[in-house]
Amino acid sequence: MKINDAVFGELEYDYVWSKDITIEFFGKRVNIALMVDGEEDGEFSGKQYASYTALIENWGDIQQSILTPILDYYKQKRSGLGYDVSYDENYPLIETNDKLLENIKLVGIYVPSARRFEGRYIGLTFDCTWDEENGVGIRLINEEVARVGYQDVAL
Repeated sequence: MKINDAVFGELEYDYVWSKDITIEFFGKRVNIALMVDGEEDGEFSGKQYASYTALIENWGDIQQSILTPILDYYKQKRSGLGYDVSYDENYPLIETNDKLLENIKLVGIYVPSARRFEGRYIGLTFDCTWDEENGVGIRLINEEVARVGYQDVAL
């Protein structure tokens, strides 16, 4: 089933509304999935529209604000696994945002049903070189990083 939403555009339903979009991420155009939580009726809440609109309007600033939390998460993960002491090729030393960008790839934006959270909520999902199975997820609340973890924190 497909709908054409005024804010999200043409979406297809398969347990979640979604479509592929192209977005600029640190100077490169990337193809990602836009996923919008909702029932089959295609009715979305005002908070979902506000969350997505705020994300798009503030995307340049948001991109800048997410790298340090991802880098901190990576360093904690690497240290927790002991790879800051012993070498592991899957967990190389990453200390700069540029090096981090070589090891992550934005793959999705998730707009959950608004009843789950206070404020504007968006999830960002990334593939990463160090954990191909779980990736990295970011939960943004009111355009601020609230949590970083596996991809499922974004959902």
